[in-house]
Amino acid sequence: MVPLLLVLLLVLLLFGAGFAVKILWWVAIAILILWLIGFVARPKDGSGRWYRW
Repeated sequence: MVPLLLVLLLVLLLFGAGFAVKILWWVAIAILILWLIGFVARPKDGSGRWYRW
């Protein structure tokens, strides 16, 4: 009974990790798109940087 519970717990952890990694990939893609839009639409005042830091 204990090995079956351990296998089920492992499957649950791997499924949860896979779901979290998939969400993190979507967040990374969204940040990349925002960065590219900011890079293309930077101000023309000569500074060349659209971010403050």
